[in-house]
Amino acid sequence: MKFVEFKIKGMTCDHCAQTIANQFKGKEGIVNKDISYPSGSGKFEYDPEKISKDEIAGLIDSTGHYKVAGEAESEGNEKTSFDLVIIGGGSAAFSAAIKAESMGLSTLMVNDGLDFGGTCVNVGCVPSKNLIRAGETVYHASHSNFTGINPKAVDVDFAKVIQDKKKLVASLQEKKYMDVVRGFENLTMLKGWATFKDHKTIQVEGKEYKGLKFLIATGATTMIPEINGLNDVPYLTNVSLFDLEEQPKSMVVLGGGYIALEIAQAYHRLGTKVTLLQRSKNVLSKLTSDISDELLKHLRAEGMEIHTGLSFERVTEENNSIRVLAKVSGENRVFEAEKLVVATGTKPNTSQLAIENADLKLTSTGHIAVNEKMETNQSHIYAAGDVANTPAYVYTAAFEGKTAVENAFSGTDSSADYSSLPWVVFTDPQVTGAGLDETEAKYKGIPYEVSKLELKDVPRALAANDMKGFIKLIRNPETDKLLGARIVAPEGGELIHQLSMAIKYGITVNDLAESFYPYLTLGEGIKLAAITFNKDVSKLSCCAS
Repeated sequence: MKFVEFKIKGMTCDHCAQTIANQFKGKEGIVNKDISYPSGSGKFEYDPEKISKDEIAGLIDSTGHYKVAGEAESEGNEKTSFDLVIIGGGSAAFSAAIKAESMGLSTLMVNDGLDFGGTCVNVGCVPSKNLIRAGETVYHASHSNFTGINPKAVDVDFAKVIQDKKKLVASLQEKKYMDVVRGFENLTMLKGWATFKDHKTIQVEGKEYKGLKFLIATGATTMIPEINGLNDVPYLTNVSLFDLEEQPKSMVVLGGGYIALEIAQAYHRLGTKVTLLQRSKNVLSKLTSDISDELLKHLRAEGMEIHTGLSFERVTEENNSIRVLAKVSGENRVFEAEKLVVATGTKPNTSQLAIENADLKLTSTGHIAVNEKMETNQSHIYAAGDVANTPAYVYTAAFEGKTAVENAFSGTDSSADYSSLPWVVFTDPQVTGAGLDETEAKYKGIPYEVSKLELKDVPRALAANDMKGFIKLIRNPETDKLLGARIVAPEGGELIHQLSMAIKYGITVNDLAESFYPYLTLGEGIKLAAITFNKDVSKLSCCAS
């Protein structure tokens, strides 16, 4: 569907408006119409496959008394009515805008807070992975897996590392976001906070904008825990941390999820003394404990100080130092550092939208509730990305933005199926997975069987003297089909897509075991883990199956 509003000359009363409306009785392709004498305009929702904008204008002109005087615009010639209004400026928003442009839809994108490009390019994926790689470079320059190689100390220019990171962010923000939409004929980009006036109108800086359809893609931000004194000290989040050009000598990181772990290890390797504090017993607490135990073993072996199962009592600032008072096994402990980083999970950005004016339903976690088509409880409003109750990844957000526009304007039934979704935590070793783990399979009542291959049994890991981690496969023993996989391994993220595809297309574990894998690749570990369901791979010769 499309939307157009025409200025109409010649109307002198409400009867004139009714006369024009009568021209469209029974006219195929007209979904909704609103002819208004006071505003001197006519608004039409129409199916472009059955009637064009020019044909609508022609029907008005054919009355002989009334004439279309162009598309309606507000004072200052600013367009205020659009086919699609996108609230947000990240991956989901840009993906939606690109799809909308290809469909010829007039689109308004309203964004504030983070720059256009959103979390990933500005304060998330790009800067964090850049600093993770910088930290890895330092680590490998000063640590060796081979006894015959004695590495020397490395010189870190921390300010230059951050400056180069900023250049990378600025370059990608321009190339992958702004340059992509530059020249779009139907896209209007507006900086400002958008709030709903009603379910078809938003307000930005006191001005009103209407949309035929809406997409909310406002992302998420750090969830700040309720700890006595926390709001009285100068804490950092990923939004502010990555721009510090003066390296902190010491840092306390609150949290045990992927953001906290990635930040902690990167800065530890760059030379900051890092202490990570976590409330729950395990880091990555949504995963099985063997993954947490394996990862913690290697992080602590690097010299990171990590404490779990804490109860936070108070945060204070004394002598330019941050002090965190916590209980560990019932005993009080004080953890002190120059900087405090809060990385305790995220919350959806909905608080400033006035979504109650649009009557939108939220989940118990505050996310906008959507179905697999990205539809909210309001049929013309969609949501995508981290603000919605869907997996919070940049690549799912982009998919959802495109899906929402397709469903909103082309009548398709595109949907998101995340049953084989791959994901990665970029620590070293990396933690990655797809599909179900054994706990989830048990909860769903699905028969399951687990094989677990330590990396010490993978020839590539042996040759590299880097045997951190394991490969775990979960299969349905009745069908031999793969239900899921979990990997802890250096560069384990490079393995997971193969297993995601196996889950998606029903490839059996036997298929994985019988396939060819180049010898001395980490990928051969997939074959060996598949064989492990039925054989002891330690008793096999190289390349045997």
